[in-house]
Amino acid sequence: MNGFKKVEENLEKWVLIISLIAMTLIIFVQVVLRWFGRSLVWAEELARYIMLYQVWIGAAYAVREDAHIRITAIIGKLKGAPRKRFDIVVLTIWLVFSLWLTAEGFVLVNKIADMNQVSSAMQIPMTIPYASVPVGGGLMTIRLIQKLVLTLKTGKNGDGAEGKLSAKEGEVA
Repeated sequence: MNGFKKVEENLEKWVLIISLIAMTLIIFVQVVLRWFGRSLVWAEELARYIMLYQVWIGAAYAVREDAHIRITAIIGKLKGAPRKRFDIVVLTIWLVFSLWLTAEGFVLVNKIADMNQVSSAMQIPMTIPYASVPVGGGLMTIRLIQKLVLTLKTGKNGDGAEGKLSAKEGEVA
């Protein structure tokens, strides 16, 4: 179980770190090879697809780390029960949007699959880059559910003023 918690706490972070290193190396090699009059046909395409996954997985990681931009003029003035109710409403709306995004992402991937479209340079199914939408949306949905449960249990949603979302149930760091 301890291994599961480590994966759950760090999944997005490590995927983002590894993919950033990979993308940087791919682009670096491409630039160096171009300097010598050669190039890798697939390098820019792969870097673009890695970046797609980084954006969507990064959105889920930002939920976990409470790093999304928000306007706090109203919420900053609320305390206690009104703040908790407001947080629950906001998280519920966000969760509904995330569920919709994930579902529509699957619809999009299925439409692309029906077309049997492949990428121009790597000749991989275009469902692979398009799958970044439901993958990121699904991860974001999981993180939003965690925040909603934490808010319902403790009244704190893990925002910057009250601590980060912890993998331990009901714990605020």
